[in-house]
Amino acid sequence: MEQYIALLRGINISGKNKVAMPLLKTAFEDEGFTMVTTYINSGNVIFSSNLIDINLLMKQCKAMIEKRFMLKVPVMIISVKELEKAFAHAPKWWNKPSDEEVIHQVIFLIPPITIEEVVKAVGNAKQEYEQIRIYENLIFWSAPRVTLSKTSWYKIASSSVNNDVTIRNANTVNKLLLLSNK
Repeated sequence: MEQYIALLRGINISGKNKVAMPLLKTAFEDEGFTMVTTYINSGNVIFSSNLIDINLLMKQCKAMIEKRFMLKVPVMIISVKELEKAFAHAPKWWNKPSDEEVIHQVIFLIPPITIEEVVKAVGNAKQEYEQIRIYENLIFWSAPRVTLSKTSWYKIASSSVNNDVTIRNANTVNKLLLLSNK
């Protein structure tokens, strides 16, 4: 049995696409997934499944959410093993304490979008204001809060690839990994 993390894009943001986490947990359980846990109110679900085809899992979860909650939201699924491997390759500067307040995020690509398409849409990182590191289908990104408006990658939310990615801050991703290892 493989353990996965589902990241639902755009759930419970600014009062839109409201889904109660207990109902989301029940929906995943009713779909036949086991060891289901949700974390915070933004569509993070840890679950186990015998299925190993990520694309099939994403289609199944997306269809279940559409049927159960009448919502068409992108769903990104990553195995816990894959995420642990990515974290083992995280840059040293990512999620490290500093003297200034720094935002650390992980940008997850929702297939079929590619890294090349995302980079083309967002542009190169402005090295004086931000740092990015690409690892397979995710991007580690960090920038000081005081210069966020000067970065390229903070503006991903207003780019043409906005609906093809989902973003989680470092604290959320770390907590998801911690919860998955219980």
